[in-house]
Amino acid sequence: MADGISIPGVTDKYKTNDLVEALMETERIPLKREQNQLEVYQSQQNAWRDVNQRMSSLRESVKSLYSFENPFNNKLTTSSDEVAITADANRSADCGSFKIEVIQPATADRFLSGNIDRNMRVESGLYTFTVGDKTVSFNWKGGKLTDFVSALNKRGTNVIKASVIGVTSKEKALLIESLKTGKGNSIIFKDKALELAKQIDMVTEFEDNTSSIAKDMSEFRTPSTLQDEQQNMPPITKAGVKSEGGIISIPPRGGIEIPIPQDVKDLPDGKIEFEMDSQITDDITEELNLGSTLEMANPGHIEYKGVTVYNEENETTLSIELADSPLVPIEDDRFVFIKNEDGSEEEVSPDHIVQGDDGKTRVIIPLSEYPDAVAVIIRNSNTGKTLAMSMPETYDAEKTSGTSPNHPIVIADDAIIKYEGITITRPTNDIDDVVPDVTLHVHEKTERTATINIKEDKESAKDALITFVGKYNQVIAEMNILTTNKPEVVSELDYLSDDEQEKEMAKLGMFQGDFTLNNGKSQFQKIISSSYNYGFDADITMLNQIGISTNASGRSAGYNAAQLRGYLEIDEKKLDSQLEENMSQIKDLFGFDTDGDLIIDSGVAYELDKQLTAWTQTGGIIATKNSTLKNNIDRTNSKITKLESQLDTKEAELKSKYSTMESTLNSLDRQQSTITNWADSMTKSRK
Repeated sequence: MADGISIPGVTDKYKTNDLVEALMETERIPLKREQNQLEVYQSQQNAWRDVNQRMSSLRESVKSLYSFENPFNNKLTTSSDEVAITADANRSADCGSFKIEVIQPATADRFLSGNIDRNMRVESGLYTFTVGDKTVSFNWKGGKLTDFVSALNKRGTNVIKASVIGVTSKEKALLIESLKTGKGNSIIFKDKALELAKQIDMVTEFEDNTSSIAKDMSEFRTPSTLQDEQQNMPPITKAGVKSEGGIISIPPRGGIEIPIPQDVKDLPDGKIEFEMDSQITDDITEELNLGSTLEMANPGHIEYKGVTVYNEENETTLSIELADSPLVPIEDDRFVFIKNEDGSEEEVSPDHIVQGDDGKTRVIIPLSEYPDAVAVIIRNSNTGKTLAMSMPETYDAEKTSGTSPNHPIVIADDAIIKYEGITITRPTNDIDDVVPDVTLHVHEKTERTATINIKEDKESAKDALITFVGKYNQVIAEMNILTTNKPEVVSELDYLSDDEQEKEMAKLGMFQGDFTLNNGKSQFQKIISSSYNYGFDADITMLNQIGISTNASGRSAGYNAAQLRGYLEIDEKKLDSQLEENMSQIKDLFGFDTDGDLIIDSGVAYELDKQLTAWTQTGGIIATKNSTLKNNIDRTNSKITKLESQLDTKEAELKSKYSTMESTLNSLDRQQSTITNWADSMTKSRK
């Protein structure tokens, strides 16, 4: 009630305030009715929001059971030697096991200097460090070693790192380490960095160890001709091979065998390297097919690195017999072979032949991979191509940087593993291109061969199913509470706290008789109990076959109110057994592509998701319910505002009227008192 009537100097002896309040209480009945209705609408709106939250949570769980990332495709890997090697398998990996032996993990350079004065200053200049294909270069203004280290670390993120180590109270040492593993990622010091490294006794510079594999062409021999050549095709010969300006020109059907000196084979990391290029020339088969006597055409010339080499004229003619069928041109891009001690040949791996941006082909042959090699064979089997190659050079790859560490803690090297007996090298300890869809993580050398097992991740699948059942039951519980006026529906939910039970009790029977909720619950139960025949060989077609049902516990068949409410239970032992034996069928039970278009269109999870989407999507069932309630709330608020305004006006009118009445009565009282007093005084005066 608003403030009562107050007249200064006058008491409320006529109880006008009480009269106004009594009259207003009657006037407020419509307002209270609207306020109560507003609370009902707001409670219903909150209830629908709770339903939406439960259904949205269930929908997320359901979608995860049939989406691309469903838990039934998860793989679990174990290693018999997890200290040395582990693995991660993606969802497409095949289950099974394989053997891995770690010969050595990949390492990165870690170089230590000699002892240096603690107050040493680093001179100004350009400091350059190269690690593989990454270069860190910066101009240093000069200053303390610790400041230099900070500047290097700031610029060398993910490439190189330096730190200062206290050796004695007066001396310290500088540690520089590469952050990239692999033999090809050695630290190379350049510019002032090289001077500094030599000054602090970190490295020693040595001369270039590159040398030619042969002094002249006389050391080359003619290679053998392949056995599967065409009849009457001229044999491979060294006769037309010429060398000028360090370039070897090999015409069609030409070749050379280059012996490998023993001292080259004895190098710790010996390599043979050269460049080669091929050019199209006139094909010789056309003239070979013209007759039994053939004079070779002009041998032509070739250009390589700005040098032109002219082939000499042929000194003899080739006498051949006509073949039963014409010779056909030969095209063969296999040029480089290794000859072994036993006379066998093997083609140089494509991994050692690199195509440069300039179109030239660079060949690098690591002799460590060909321990029985005695010669390199260059064979041009083509009839229409001429080869040009640089004179092969040899070198020790361990000394290509021009420096050698004086105090190495670790030398950069590749990881070497044996996969099913096959030796494999990689520059990193994370290897993802050996076993399909599996990444190997190399840590240490294995003492014995390790076994990697890949199996289905049954635990994650089980957890996902338990989560699904829990969220499904929460949705059913919410529906039961809203449509049933029985307290036991709430009290039997023993996972609720006291506060949560009190909140749910307030919603009990709020939508009792609501067709939408009752029908929705029936639809969910129908989906859960239906059979899904996704193939002719399907054995698992219903949820109860994997231990998920409304009576999975196998309790008495008698009346059980809780079971009749539609809650799911899990027979954990049965579920574990089915996950062990029928993982792929359980996956299909929840989501299956029936028409082969790679889109899931059947299954428990698919059908539930479709049903839940109708409830939770924009413009769906819950959104429509809330929209209606919002309109009702807006109208009710408008009515309340209007009624409150009317009541304020009414109350003001009543207060004004009763105030006037009380003022008049008080005035009459005063007049009566005045008259009474006058009469009394007149009586006294007569006496």
